[in-house]
Amino acid sequence: MASPNCEAAIGTATGTGNALLKFVSANDVNATGAHQWGFYLPKEDGVWQMFTRHPPLKDSLEKELVTIAWQLEEYTTESAITWYGKKTRSEYRLTRFGRGFPYLTRDSVGDLLVLIPIAPGRFRAFLVDLEEDIEELQAALGVQIGKSWAIYRNGAPQLETEDDCIERQFREFVLGLHDFPTGRSFSLAAQEAIADCIPSFAAEDLDSCLTKLMECEYRLFRMAERSLCAPEVVRVFRDIDDFLATAATIMNRRKSRAGRSLENHVSALLTRRGIRHVVRPDSVDGRPDIVIPDVEAYLNDQWPTDGIFVVGVKTTCKDRWRQVLNEARRIRHKYILTVQPGISEAQLREMHAARVSLVVPRSLHREYPHNTPIELLTFEDFAGRVEEAIRA
Repeated sequence: MASPNCEAAIGTATGTGNALLKFVSANDVNATGAHQWGFYLPKEDGVWQMFTRHPPLKDSLEKELVTIAWQLEEYTTESAITWYGKKTRSEYRLTRFGRGFPYLTRDSVGDLLVLIPIAPGRFRAFLVDLEEDIEELQAALGVQIGKSWAIYRNGAPQLETEDDCIERQFREFVLGLHDFPTGRSFSLAAQEAIADCIPSFAAEDLDSCLTKLMECEYRLFRMAERSLCAPEVVRVFRDIDDFLATAATIMNRRKSRAGRSLENHVSALLTRRGIRHVVRPDSVDGRPDIVIPDVEAYLNDQWPTDGIFVVGVKTTCKDRWRQVLNEARRIRHKYILTVQPGISEAQLREMHAARVSLVVPRSLHREYPHNTPIELLTFEDFAGRVEEAIRA
């Protein structure tokens, strides 16, 4: 069940029809040593028009004062949205919160900011920190945060433009559907479309491949959802319970798809790299997400443990990372592969103390605090480590 804070965020966003969603990064809280502080706000695709009247012009510096009611209207700030366009900077920042502001600390990294325009110069803002709430909010608004932010605009999710080739293949896939296919079918269709339509894809590194596959599959899923769910959402509902049951089915489908999508693409890319692995093996204690190289190696006490890799695959891992500690107990050093854009320093230190290494796509590394002892690998780094262990 969503928390009152999450329910208020969903209700306010759907009521106004517009919202910016972004994960709080280490850079936002000045944990990267970049000497920048305040929530970064995107400028791409005209998103800036949602929160300011000042366009992102080069060689300009513009400041707009705004009033923001935070959470359940329990905290109000007179803040500023500033465009920095001079010298090497090219970004919007939301700053000025007053002393003791509780929602922009190092422990906030990985939380979800929901910024909702109410009227010119007035906003509601919510910081969502529970994983269940983050999933609930994205499902309710129909958005998926891929590059650390997403937009809900004019009462609908802001979809990315797809190139003609991928669009054509996706249309063909969706036209043949009469019911929702399995998550694996979605993943395979996305993999095939990218392989067919992007000739350079086979030569790209694992990190960029994983990011593209996740984004591509999400677009395909949204297209299928629009087609298959249209009759359900426009019909006359028998009663409130009928409406709620239909909405719950749609939201649960959205939430369950994301995790399987990541797992499917990680497995496909490991296979492409020639790395043997098993997905969710029943015969390994705790049923970990991925075991490398196979179950036989894990069950063989003579097999050196430094040649066995246990990987938890989590779209978000603010709290769920601890699950891997109870999986495949023979292996003490575990890996978690995630696409979570940023995690707080405190949690990273906990992971390090528990002998967990993080595997994160290269493009998201800048969102993580730099002053922590945890081992932060790219997908390419991890694959190289596995290959080296196999050769040894």
